[in-house]
Amino acid sequence: MSIRATVKSVLGEKNVRVLRRVKRRFSGRPPVKPPKPTGLDAISGDLNKLAQHFKTDKWGIHRYTQHYQRHLGHLKNESFNLLEIGIGGYNRPGQGGASLRMWKQFFPKARIFGMDIQDKSFVDEDRITTFIGDQSDPTSLNTVADKIGDLDVIIDDGSHRSPHVLTTFATLFPRLKDGGIYIVEDTQSSYWPEWQGSEDLEAAHTSMGMLKRLVDGLNYEEFVTENYQPTYTDLNIVGMHFYHNLVIIEKGRNAEGTNKRSALKQRYAKS
Repeated sequence: MSIRATVKSVLGEKNVRVLRRVKRRFSGRPPVKPPKPTGLDAISGDLNKLAQHFKTDKWGIHRYTQHYQRHLGHLKNESFNLLEIGIGGYNRPGQGGASLRMWKQFFPKARIFGMDIQDKSFVDEDRITTFIGDQSDPTSLNTVADKIGDLDVIIDDGSHRSPHVLTTFATLFPRLKDGGIYIVEDTQSSYWPEWQGSEDLEAAHTSMGMLKRLVDGLNYEEFVTENYQPTYTDLNIVGMHFYHNLVIIEKGRNAEGTNKRSALKQRYAKS
């Protein structure tokens, strides 16, 4: 073994690098700067720029990537699974997959999955896998989820029809890992009767109607209704963030407790 290899094995790689920096400092040689990244690597930390590069409408027509940067940035260098429902391009041959490629570039260690009612297998490559699936069918959704395994991030960018959004959420949110993120895009369709939404802002059957009910569920511990039984979502949503046409939901154990008995002494003195 050479002297250099012996020193490296004794001190370890980290300490060897420190010694090199000290040596350069005292030798008068300027420190070696890593080369500036070029091409895609130069914008790999900026979702807005990546969206423009890959031509996904998550920036431009919409303004979603700035919110994704904020809420998913902590996963930048993590290994995890991301599923996006809706790959784009409709039934046009060779069209779609822009956002999947964007996610792959932004998350260098993540596995990216897409599901679409059309065959989008031409998008498949290293770390990108697509499935044919129908988001209006729980069996189809579960079949895809079974193939993926752990679900850390789910993005519903599918049909945007309220019945499909509700079915997808009811099926996949329970399968999302604790600490995971569930996202619903293009909620504007909730207000459009032509897209199975409703002009009635109080309509319970729309995607926004469902999402607004989930906000109440965040505070279920404050309800004074006797014998209220919290739902699965009451117990497992810890945060919701509403933006223009975009809703981001944080999954976790929702059981912080309440001070309602001390604040409402007269009400609870009866019990």
